[in-house]
Amino acid sequence: MQLVRLSERAPARILDRSWQASQAIAGVVSCVGDREFGTAALTLLNAALPLCWWSVYSLFGDRPPVMHVGGSHQVPDRTRDAFQFYRSGVYLGDRTFDSARECAGAGGAVLTHWRAEEIPRRHRGEIYTRHELKERASVVTVDNAGCLTAINLYRHERQRSFDDSELELLALLGTPLAACVGLHMRSAGLTTPVVPRPDTGATVQSPPGSGILDALPKREREVCERLLRGWTYEGVAVDLAISSGTVKTYRDRAFERLGIHHRNELFALAIGSLG
Repeated sequence: MQLVRLSERAPARILDRSWQASQAIAGVVSCVGDREFGTAALTLLNAALPLCWWSVYSLFGDRPPVMHVGGSHQVPDRTRDAFQFYRSGVYLGDRTFDSARECAGAGGAVLTHWRAEEIPRRHRGEIYTRHELKERASVVTVDNAGCLTAINLYRHERQRSFDDSELELLALLGTPLAACVGLHMRSAGLTTPVVPRPDTGATVQSPPGSGILDALPKREREVCERLLRGWTYEGVAVDLAISSGTVKTYRDRAFERLGIHHRNELFALAIGSLG
């Protein structure tokens, strides 16, 4: 495993590639908000670095991780299948981000590099071996609430290994790439807030206008409160320890009681109650 701090200046030996890399990042910016962002952005990144897959997901405590972006280039896209296996329980024993979290600290970012043979056996077998992945370089950021987000960049067995100059280039690209991904997540409503679970004894401030929910049953009210805070269904599911399908069931029941059909109508009701 290698751990590299992100850099603001290109080392002399990669100056000839930094312009190409900056063009790739500019292309990624142009994809922000696109429904095919995962595939389109990875294709553009390949102009600077050969990559077969990428995935972006967040880890917070012992809660199931949440995937935000996935895509492939010139190989079948199995990123979501691999993530579902990872999310099924492998993440609980995954220590590959521990050093990155410690080094980055709150509000920081680093680059890590792992070869397949360094990954624990079950994790390696079901994800790396099964999908012919050779290695992973990850741009890892940790926000002030302690939520770790990893931008994972993979190479296929048919591709060459990352060399030192490529890792230096990724260290240079890490900050703007993380900014692009963050912008896309916000524009697409993919950001998952991290808050204490209700059973921890900590209180979660109710969103403005949530008084319209007072007559709803508890679970329906909890779901709608989180929707009013702009959470994704996946984020609500993680926080309430229920499935995304159950979240939508509670949403539908609440919307029927409120006489609405869409999330924007929920926001309109909340805003109207403040007037």
